[in-house]
Amino acid sequence: MNDSFLALLRTRLNEFVSVIGDLVTRQNWGLILGVLLAAFALERLALFLFSKISFLTKKTGTDLDDRIVEHTTRPVGNFVLLFGAFLVVNIFAFPDTEVDVKAMLLTIVRVAVVVNALWLMWRLTDVLGAYLFSKVARTSSRLDDQLVPILTKTLKVFIGILAAVYVIQAMGYSVSGIIAGLGIGGLAVAMAAKDTLANFFGSIMILSDRPFGVGDWIKVGDDQGVVEEIGFRSTRIRTFPKTLISVPNSVIANAAIDNHSRMPKRRVKMTIGVTYDSTAEQLERLVSRIKEILLAHESVDHDFLMVKFTDFGAYSLDVLVYYFTVAVDWATHLAVRQEINFSIMRAVEDLGMSFAFPTQTLHMHQDRGPQ
Repeated sequence: MNDSFLALLRTRLNEFVSVIGDLVTRQNWGLILGVLLAAFALERLALFLFSKISFLTKKTGTDLDDRIVEHTTRPVGNFVLLFGAFLVVNIFAFPDTEVDVKAMLLTIVRVAVVVNALWLMWRLTDVLGAYLFSKVARTSSRLDDQLVPILTKTLKVFIGILAAVYVIQAMGYSVSGIIAGLGIGGLAVAMAAKDTLANFFGSIMILSDRPFGVGDWIKVGDDQGVVEEIGFRSTRIRTFPKTLISVPNSVIANAAIDNHSRMPKRRVKMTIGVTYDSTAEQLERLVSRIKEILLAHESVDHDFLMVKFTDFGAYSLDVLVYYFTVAVDWATHLAVRQEINFSIMRAVEDLGMSFAFPTQTLHMHQDRGPQ
């Protein structure tokens, strides 16, 4: 049994040596070696040229060209080496076997080219993202800073999908057949993910239209508070009782948004009621005094204000006071209102008038019958 095994092993070794010998004798080793050396030389030359270009771009006033050169140097060198590998595979004379080794190696080279191209596009996408970041940093809007990562990630996903399609085609598979086979499953996934897609496109609309930003005080429906985060699915709002509300972006995109932080000035509208024992002269002097108070205050917007005796109320003579404060911050706005309210109270006291409050007068009539 040992002799037969050794004889079989000798036979297989002889066949292997014969195949290798036949393979070696059929190759143009000089040409193959020349192509490999030329590929490595061109790769070194490309890296050298890019280093010289990088030296020149550092003298420019922008760093965009420096980033482009830095992120494209290595992928370009890889393309040169892959082109050399492609030529070597085509020059090499493979023996006739059941497995087409040449086609297999060519497929591997094509896949490597696609992967290297994907790497190059991803690196250039990072360069684009850094460039956009430098641009939006100069704007006052904070939503631009959140839009750039979404755009770069979306672009990377799109590039990855295209690369996957090319890899599948390079491996000899039919992309159309795969897409057709996944059609029903894709439809089911799309139906299940419709809310997620609606929220995603809602976030895109929010970031593009910019109705509010992080830190703004907004009101959406019955919910209001300060925006803490704008995500892909929802927007988080910190209410004034300090609870956290997550509102789906699809809801916000279709709702009326009241942004209080975008007010150029803040309104005050109130009615002052004085008692009916006030005279017309007192009321006229009160209206004039309130106007003087508003015009003298530096935190009141003087472009538009109104103080008018408007109504004979059920229990008071009503004076409408309508003005705007320059400060839109809530605490400062309330401080200004308080100062003006104290001044109005002193004016009413100085004029000998009194504020009205709900009162009723009951008149009793005695009906005298026959004695």
